[in-house]
Amino acid sequence: MGNEIPSSHFSTEDLEIFNDRLREETRIVGDWLEQNRFSYKQNMFGYELEAWLIDRDFRPAPINECFLQSLNDPLVVPELASFNIELNSPPQHLTGNVFNDMKQGLTQIYNQCRHQARLLDADMLMIGILPTVMEDDLSLQQMSNSPRYRALNEQIFRLRHGQPLRINIEGKEHLSTTHNDVMLEAATTSFQLHLQIPSNLAIRYYNAAIILSGPMVAATSNSPYLFGKHLWEETRIPLFEQSVSIGGHKNSKEGNFKRVSLGTGFATTSLLECFLENCDHFPVVLPVKYDEPPENLAHLRLHNGTIWRWNRPLIGFDSEGEPHLRIEHRVIPAGPSIIDTVANAAFFTGMMKNLVDSTTPPEQNLSFSQAQNNFYAAAQFGLKAEFQWSAGQRINAREHLLQCLLPLARSGLESLEINQADIRLYLDIIEQRIKSGQTGANWQKRFAATHDHDMQALTAAYAAQQQRGNPVHEWTI
Repeated sequence: MGNEIPSSHFSTEDLEIFNDRLREETRIVGDWLEQNRFSYKQNMFGYELEAWLIDRDFRPAPINECFLQSLNDPLVVPELASFNIELNSPPQHLTGNVFNDMKQGLTQIYNQCRHQARLLDADMLMIGILPTVMEDDLSLQQMSNSPRYRALNEQIFRLRHGQPLRINIEGKEHLSTTHNDVMLEAATTSFQLHLQIPSNLAIRYYNAAIILSGPMVAATSNSPYLFGKHLWEETRIPLFEQSVSIGGHKNSKEGNFKRVSLGTGFATTSLLECFLENCDHFPVVLPVKYDEPPENLAHLRLHNGTIWRWNRPLIGFDSEGEPHLRIEHRVIPAGPSIIDTVANAAFFTGMMKNLVDSTTPPEQNLSFSQAQNNFYAAAQFGLKAEFQWSAGQRINAREHLLQCLLPLARSGLESLEINQADIRLYLDIIEQRIKSGQTGANWQKRFAATHDHDMQALTAAYAAQQQRGNPVHEWTI
């Protein structure tokens, strides 16, 4: 979805041509997977970090066009709303000092963005859902100036036959509303990790990412409020799922296949299953005709970019034109601090390495429905969630993270030959966050409870703490 498109208007012929090319490119991917055609030289990873531009009142500042023009950095790009931006990293080798390098690089671009924003009488903030955002802020008037986003909105509502989106989230409080465009998605900002994977282990990586989604949400939750209401620990999860709610072909309403979901099951024989599901069960949203060889997979990659699995298989091409596979892990919210963000990346990559290398595939001991239940329990209750684990065992999320998953992450990072001091530093941050129970969501709730649920004061205090740079478990009220 990152590439611009030439137009937001499409014909029936455009759709037919796109579907033909999508089927051809899906067949090519199947052939490449059988032939082990995808490049894999060594462990590589990268990330995308979405952020908010805010004004002096800690409200959304719709200035990303002039901000980005002034900043002039190809790694910082617009997002759906004119008050959102996205920071991208170049690919990095997943070994040695990679997490220290990540911290230095992220700190540098964070400071550059804050400096540029302040020149525009604004600032930048990393947080899952901005506590001060109001429903009126999420309108088409605040959409970034892009044919891609206009087309996405038009086509989603074409597929919904003009019916408004219905948001219904029951948590500590209840939010029920309708919305006539896709801009609610702009309230959900995240930290997305990309892991390059070898095709012969692609199933293991994909399934491991699904299994770890619940624990990652529990350990990183940072979005308890929406429109002033206290909903889930990670309200971003249900909000995003409902904000682009169009399903597949199977049902006259929203279909059996949700556009945003954890998926429909573990992969069993090949990642081709995901791309076949895309082709067979999800109507095309953006039928752009590309004048490119089918081996470039332009139509498949665009279509895949409009299906937001929480763990999404991606196909890219390296500088030599060789295709590669990646898993994009999308469950982590933005924030609370740079060092927390790096710790989250280290925790996830260490656990992934361990699960993928384990003798017994973990999906043999945990069903997809159990992993799915864990995910939504973590989104709703955070560290207080109860997980299902191997052999039907039920365990508290905090206990599971401390006793089982932190040792897995440590072992995985050691096998990647990550700097020992960095392993200690970043996993200690995760451990102290879990032991204290103070995630970003928990800190926000504690602050709100002691300050009469003043969302502006909460956002101001959160911004001040983020700028100091300490991990969230050390934040005071």
